[in-house]
Amino acid sequence: MLERLSSSLKETIRKIAKAKRIDKQTVDELVRDIQRALIQADVKISLVRELSGRIKERALKEKMVLNSREHVIKVVYEELINIIGRGVEVPLVAQKIMMVGLHGSGKTSSCAKLARYFQKKGLKPAVICADVYRPAASDQLRQLCDKIGVPFYDGANLPDRRKGVMRIVKAGVKEFEKYDVKIIDTAGRHALEEDLINEIRDIEKRIKPERRFLILDASIGQQASVQARAFDDAIGITGIVITKMDGTAKGGGALSAVSETNSGVAFIGTGEKIDDFEKFESDGFISQLLGMGDIKSLIEAAEESLKPEDIDVDSLKGKFTLKDLYKQLEAVRKIGPMKKLIQMLPLGGLGVDIDFDDSMYQVTEDKLKKFKVMMDSMTKEELNEPKIIAGSRSKRIAKGSGTTTAEVNELMKYHRLMQKMIKRLTTGRGMGKIPMMKGMKMPMGKMMKGMK
Repeated sequence: MLERLSSSLKETIRKIAKAKRIDKQTVDELVRDIQRALIQADVKISLVRELSGRIKERALKEKMVLNSREHVIKVVYEELINIIGRGVEVPLVAQKIMMVGLHGSGKTSSCAKLARYFQKKGLKPAVICADVYRPAASDQLRQLCDKIGVPFYDGANLPDRRKGVMRIVKAGVKEFEKYDVKIIDTAGRHALEEDLINEIRDIEKRIKPERRFLILDASIGQQASVQARAFDDAIGITGIVITKMDGTAKGGGALSAVSETNSGVAFIGTGEKIDDFEKFESDGFISQLLGMGDIKSLIEAAEESLKPEDIDVDSLKGKFTLKDLYKQLEAVRKIGPMKKLIQMLPLGGLGVDIDFDDSMYQVTEDKLKKFKVMMDSMTKEELNEPKIIAGSRSKRIAKGSGTTTAEVNELMKYHRLMQKMIKRLTTGRGMGKIPMMKGMKMPMGKMMKGMK
C-alpha cells in the first residue's frame, strides 16, 4: 500500500542515517523530501506545512535524549502519526455494528471482511443485509458470508421486503440474538441524498448500534473529509474503514483528511481477498512506511494463523537447511503474503537486501509444490549444504524435478533471504540500529515460543 510514499520516506530515513551531522541545512533538505512525498500522496498542503514547521522546530530545538540522527527520525515518526491520527479501538465484545457509505465504496465486501476479522479473533459474527435497493447486494454478501461460514440474513422470508428496511434489520437482530457481533449492511447511494441520511438515522435511532462505521474509498483522497463530516453529523460515526488502499496514490489524502474530523480510522482494506483487511494502528502503519517494520502486527498475525507445531524453533537455532526453509515457507503462507510479512520486519536495521521484484514474494501453492519436488531431486548433501548447489547440480535438479534452472535459482534466492533474516532475528543483531526498536531485541525463537 502507498508504495511510492513508503519508498520516498524510506529513502529520506536512509539519508538521515548516513548524514555526517544534523544541522539546519540537513533538516531543511529532509523536510523538502517529506513535503514532496506527502503532496504526491495527496495529503492536504496545509497539513504538510504544519507538519514541516513542527519537524523543523522539534528537530533543531527540542532537547535530545537519543543521538541527533535518531532524534530526527523519532520526530518524523511522531509527527507523521499526528497528521493521520490514532487508530480507533474496536473491543472484542458483544456488539452491533452499523456499516454506512456511498455506492462503490466497498461497503458490502467490507461487511464480510469485518465478519472474518471477528471470526479469526474467536467471536461468533453474523451479517444482516438491509440494502433492498441494489439487486445484487444481497446475493453478493450472501456468497461472501457462505465462503467463510458466517450466518447471513436478508429478510427473504418477510413479505413486501422493498418497503421494510427497518423490519429486516429488527428481524435480523432478533434472529442473531445469541451471536457476539451483528454487522448491519445498510443501503448506499450515489451521493449524499436526504433519503439515505433519513434511513440510516432511523436505523441508528431504533437499533442503537454500539459501533457506526463509515466506509470510504481511498481513491477519493482529500474529499474523504466531506463525506466523513456529513455521515458523522447524521449518526455520529465511531470509526472509518478505508478501502482499496492497495490501488491508489490518494491513500495518504484519505487518511489525513479523515484525521480532521471527529472520526478516526478503524480498519483499512488492502486488497480484494477476504483476509485483505487490517485493524488500523497508526504507529505500526507509519513504522512500515518508514521501513521500521511492525513486529506487533506480525506476532498477532502469526498467533491467529499458526499452531505451535507449525514453528520448529529448534531448527532456527542451528544451520538453516533447505528442509527447514520448506517448513518455514509453509508456516509463512498460512500467515499471509510474504511481501506483506517482510514489510512488518525492521529490515532496514537488519541489513537485509530485499531488492527483489514482486514475483519473488509470491509464495503460492504451486511454488511450494515445485520447491518440494526440487528438494526431492536433491541429495542429502545438497539439502544440508545448499551453498554447493550451482552449475551442473542445478541442471541435474531441474531435469529431475521437471523444472528449469531459473526456478532452482529462485529457490536458492529464497533460501539465502530467509537464512539472512533468521540469523539476524534469532540473535537480535541489528535491531539496536533502528530508533525506537532498541527495546525489542527479543529473539524470534523466544517470540514464537511465547505465542499461544
